[in-house]
Amino acid sequence: MSPPPVTVDESGVVTGNTYDKYGSSNPVVKRLMANFEATLEELFRRAAPTSLLDVGCGEGVLVHEWATAIAPARVVGIDLEEPSIQAGWAERQAQNLEYKVMKAEELPFAEDEFDAASAIEVLEHVPDPVHTVAEMARVARRHLLVSVPREPLWRGLNLVRGAYVKQIGNTPGHVNHWSKRSFVELLSRHGEVVEARSPFPWTMLLVRLGG
Repeated sequence: MSPPPVTVDESGVVTGNTYDKYGSSNPVVKRLMANFEATLEELFRRAAPTSLLDVGCGEGVLVHEWATAIAPARVVGIDLEEPSIQAGWAERQAQNLEYKVMKAEELPFAEDEFDAASAIEVLEHVPDPVHTVAEMARVARRHLLVSVPREPLWRGLNLVRGAYVKQIGNTPGHVNHWSKRSFVELLSRHGEVVEARSPFPWTMLLVRLGG
């Protein structure tokens, strides 16, 4: 199986794989994603946000679903400027959903402006995840909802399927790597990890801020 192509911004930064895992017809991918989405929905319901900032919202698949679920609560999705991302935004609109082009490093929002902040399959891409998580915790009052690929499992699976062999299985754009334990340690700096789930092959956490 050939690895999916990637998209790159003007400065050469990988903005994401163009592979649509949410819409894949591959039966293995569909089964993995069903488990991923079911776990994510369970944690989202537990968080029950009254407003939400989604950092790295991509084409808007998840943030649009969430905005619909908690309408008329305010929802903001942010990501980098890239044609396929903005095309997705144009297709996924809601009255309570606003998209903004920006980086995650310095969030132009007030302290506690949102009830919750999320970053789903994003933190492995950002240049300074410690700072990005701190920024998310600053602008959110109650919860963080985050997920990342679980390492070294993720790279091992890539190698098994013959992808990114020269990169030792590392997906292009993944500049940060966490085991479940190390990811929990990172998020625990900002509150209590009330849920630490492992939908194969990811790590997914719900954090109650200020604990």
